[in-house]
Amino acid sequence: MKKHNYSAGPSILPQEVFEKASKAILDFNDSGLSILEISHRSKDFVAVMDEARSLALELLGLQGKGYQALFLQGGASTAFLMAPYNLMKENGKAAYLDSGTWATAAIKEAKYFGETVIVGSSKEENYNHIPKGYEIPSDADYFHCTSNNTIFGTQMKEFPTTNVPVVCDMSSDIFSRDLDFSKFDLIYAGAQKNMGPAGTTLVVVKEEILEKNGRTIPSMLDYAKHIKAESMYNTPPVFSVYVSLLTLQWIKSKGGVAAVEKLNDAKADLLYAEIDRNPLFKGAAAVEDRSKMNVTFLLNNDEHTATFDALWKEAGISGLPGHRSVGGYRASIYNAMPIESVQVLVDVMKALETKI
Repeated sequence: MKKHNYSAGPSILPQEVFEKASKAILDFNDSGLSILEISHRSKDFVAVMDEARSLALELLGLQGKGYQALFLQGGASTAFLMAPYNLMKENGKAAYLDSGTWATAAIKEAKYFGETVIVGSSKEENYNHIPKGYEIPSDADYFHCTSNNTIFGTQMKEFPTTNVPVVCDMSSDIFSRDLDFSKFDLIYAGAQKNMGPAGTTLVVVKEEILEKNGRTIPSMLDYAKHIKAESMYNTPPVFSVYVSLLTLQWIKSKGGVAAVEKLNDAKADLLYAEIDRNPLFKGAAAVEDRSKMNVTFLLNNDEHTATFDALWKEAGISGLPGHRSVGGYRASIYNAMPIESVQVLVDVMKALETKI
């Protein structure tokens, strides 16, 4: 039976990416060697890294605009501390928007480096919406936000205009919608939610903001050193970078980020329409802040849980239960999720209505 993978991450990737990656495991570029065993300094892999970095900038519309793309290790969790290490001055301060679990984790790391101002928070409402109406201190070294909150199913629709550098964790919605990415000075994203397998983190940074905070930074945490080494300061996660490249190539073949956004809009509209129509369900996030990547919803009556769970499992759906912080269900409809799979979930929700 075909599986419909709604996992929040590691998550679904395009089928053609799986197929190309599986061939490369056996024989990469007709070299007689697996992608898993080739040298990261080999001509073939250097070409992979160069294309992946270039294509990331191209898809974001940032080529030739003073940005560098890196594929690093450590996930967004390491990026939480790399941002303040590289941008916060000694005795400086940073402004953070607290919109969910991962934003909270980023704030925790920043506090080790200096004053960390929380300019807005939705914690008291269990992060069911994006904070609004906040002000960013003009003397902050940078402003940090999380564009999409996987656990709570909220997504920033607008980003503030400010005179300080803007840092954004885009781990769960990178390459999913067309934005003016030049408004951001530093973007980081763990690959495993919308771009590739676990093991690498994309970092896109405007070079001019680096090496200005006066700190002595450990080499592995220094963005400038990674740029100078062309993302090869140490042995990179070869396979994760390669699969990420295949995914970026797939996005380009679809027409780029703007074209993928239209597909994502159609999927989200289909699922949210059923949640709002069906009297058995309700959305967990504020309507104006609903995520187009992670759709969180609840049953109005928990007595129907067993019946609904049996129906979606029978339909081949996987990874649907919500995070314990919210409960209910979470349908992660990342770029690679086909609309046909979303229709299967909608049909199951309709089927429950006929059984009650």
